[in-house]
Amino acid sequence: TMLELYQAYADWTDIMELVEQLVSYLAEELTGSTTVTYQGREIDLAAPWRRATMVSLIEEQIGRAVDLATPVDELRALCDEHGVEWKDAYGPGKLLLELYEKTAEAAQWQPVFVTEYPIEVSPLARPHRELPGMTERFECIVAGRELCNAFSELLDPDEQRARFEDQVRERDSGDEEAMAVDEDYLRALEYGLPPTGGLGIGIDRLVMLLTDSATIRDVVLFPTLRPEQDLAPGTMEDDAGPEGS
Repeated sequence: TMLELYQAYADWTDIMELVEQLVSYLAEELTGSTTVTYQGREIDLAAPWRRATMVSLIEEQIGRAVDLATPVDELRALCDEHGVEWKDAYGPGKLLLELYEKTAEAAQWQPVFVTEYPIEVSPLARPHRELPGMTERFECIVAGRELCNAFSELLDPDEQRARFEDQVRERDSGDEEAMAVDEDYLRALEYGLPPTGGLGIGIDRLVMLLTDSATIRDVVLFPTLRPEQDLAPGTMEDDAGPEGS
């Protein structure tokens, strides 16, 4: 279950403030405190939350500084060293994202806004105003899981088309997560879009957090379950973890 929104005349920093205020407000309204207990560990949801770049969190976990200028061969070697799978089609931005997701994301228990994602993995996000190759995008991580994804929207239809075409080439090279060209979206951009911040927040994961629920099946009304006859006698259904958020 997703909640998606746009805020006109706003950017990613405005959306960060919106997210931390929204979640801390919900926690206090539902539990009486901005500090909640999830799976036996306390989480402080009071604003402001920590801000940290994606590459800085990778460095915290692997003990080495990396960025977009790191040679691809070195990034691939680091992926191999840390058990991270990669494909030949992955550029430095995608390799950095894979390193982050496999080595650093689960270690973020307290809320953190992970900022500055590469353009290569952020086709809809506005380029960073100060950092070439990066975007004004963040993900919010709480209890080791992504809670939301947000960014300043890219407003230039020509650049957006070029980004989509790059995505198509990446898909043709084997990246199954790459996007297709969205002509309807491009047409809308041509009509004009004011400076805008966009947000997608996983409602199921938010409810899990605020109700101390271990799996997404505990918060979805009609979760998808394995057929009873497929389960071994006396066993519980295995937990595939939160999906669809």
